[in-house]
Amino acid sequence: MDPFVRRLVERLFQPDAGLSRNRHFHTFDNPEGRVALRISKRLRALAKDIEACHHEGGKPTIERATDSHGKVRVEIGLARLKSRRTTTIDEAEYELLLKLPAVQRALQP
Repeated sequence: MDPFVRRLVERLFQPDAGLSRNRHFHTFDNPEGRVALRISKRLRALAKDIEACHHEGGKPTIERATDSHGKVRVEIGLARLKSRRTTTIDEAEYELLLKLPAVQRALQP
């Protein structure tokens, strides 16, 4: 992952960082900024589902790929919807996901 994109995503995750899409539109009006927005939205939605799974008494299944591609497969059971969500993210995105407080609470032993 591009270091600039990673920093943008990290700043988007910080509520007190003061980085707003509207006030800082010029930051997101380029390919890297759009990628950062897309990643942050996807990871926030995934964190929300992980937290919902945790509140329902479930635990997500996380499998790291053993090949050189560095992918992480996350499977979440959502009892209220009677469904499972499976997604594959990059290792760098997984590291960012683990920094979110909701995910940290849900994955504690």
